[in-house]
Amino acid sequence: MPETDRLSAALADRYRIERELGQGGMATVYLAHDLRHDRLVALKVLRPELAAILGAERFLQEIKTTANLQHPHILPLHDSGEAGGSVFYVMPYVEGESLRDRLQRDKQLPVEDAVRIAREVASALDYAHRHGVVHRDIKPENILLHEGQAPARRGDCSALRATSSGARTPCRTGISPPMTGGS
Repeated sequence: MPETDRLSAALADRYRIERELGQGGMATVYLAHDLRHDRLVALKVLRPELAAILGAERFLQEIKTTANLQHPHILPLHDSGEAGGSVFYVMPYVEGESLRDRLQRDKQLPVEDAVRIAREVASALDYAHRHGVVHRDIKPENILLHEGQAPARRGDCSALRATSSGARTPCRTGISPPMTGGS
């Protein structure tokens, strides 16, 4: 049985997997429908081949770290667990694009946007660093820009994914990890 089918069956009473959003070094992120709360979420699942090699400890540490980070530009953790042999966690799904996508489309940001994004990302990183988390993978594709101009709501991913106005941070989601180890 394919991995997505096995995961879908294991989570069928709680989440309906819609599609894959992306893959990182340690995990795959899916767009899913939270059946209990009737909302779209990002479901991050440790890749099974890595779980077999590394064990789930590193990913579980990312979950624990993420659950304790509460900052306006870090996506909050909604849920986590194990299902069908897979370790997962759930964060808000944020409509928008990565900073990389925006730069490829527009080539250059207006000064106001660049300054706002830099401040929001710096604020999230400062907060994370003060809480013992070092984000190892700051790059435009790991900065999620929220549609519209509303500020990101308080919340993580995942694990530290910097995003902007909106800036929000998970760690992917979409999705990039803290030093404690994510994908």
